[in-house]
Amino acid sequence: MLEIMVPPTAGKGSQKLARRVRLTEEIKRFVFANPGCSAQTIVAFLSVDQNMRNHGLTPRKIGFFIPRYLKAYLTWWQDHTAGRRVYGPTEGDESTS
Repeated sequence: MLEIMVPPTAGKGSQKLARRVRLTEEIKRFVFANPGCSAQTIVAFLSVDQNMRNHGLTPRKIGFFIPRYLKAYLTWWQDHTAGRRVYGPTEGDESTS
């Protein structure tokens, strides 16, 4: 019987946490500067301008990420002309930090 050596998985997940922190900061910075933007424009900004191509970002992932991690800072509403969600800062929260 051949045993496969598996590395231990008791790490703290520091790379995963660092990616999430960077992603939250970049999304907040972009949405505060461009209120009313869609998930597609957020992904385009992050992938092209911020060189986050290897993060595997899609508009669907951004649509799930924002309500989970950024609901205290960002809100969304329905753009009826295009039929999609658009994002902006929550009421009373205009800070970029």
